[in-house]
Amino acid sequence: MTAGDDDVWLDEDAGLLVRPYAVTAGRTRPTVDLDLLSLVMAADRPSPAMDPEHAKALELCRTPTSVAEVAAHLRLPVVVTKVVLSDLVDRRAMTKQAARTAADPTDRALLEKLLDGLQQA
Repeated sequence: MTAGDDDVWLDEDAGLLVRPYAVTAGRTRPTVDLDLLSLVMAADRPSPAMDPEHAKALELCRTPTSVAEVAAHLRLPVVVTKVVLSDLVDRRAMTKQAARTAADPTDRALLEKLLDGLQQA
C-alpha cells in the first residue's frame, strides 16, 4: 500500500465512502419545506462550482423529479437529499413544487387499497 492509496476511500461494492454529515456540512434540516413527493427541477441558469452531490442532483432533475427518486439515485438518506436539494433551491439553481395528488393522502380507504396493491406485487 502506497501513501496515495489513502487519498480516495472507495469500496468495490458501495462506491465512494463519504459520510452523510460531510455532504451536508453537519446540517440535519433543510431550509426549504420538502416532502417525499415534492417535485424539483433544475433551473435554466448556469450554476457555480458545487459539490459532486449537488451537481449530480441538478443533472438528475432536468425534468420534474420527486425527492424520493433523487434520494434513490444519489444513494443518500432522504434527509440528506432534502438538505442538498434545499441548498440548490436557496441558490436558485433548482425550483420546487408541491406534488399534485387528487386524493386526500390521509384517506384510510385509499391507503388500504394501496397497501393491498403493494402486497399483491
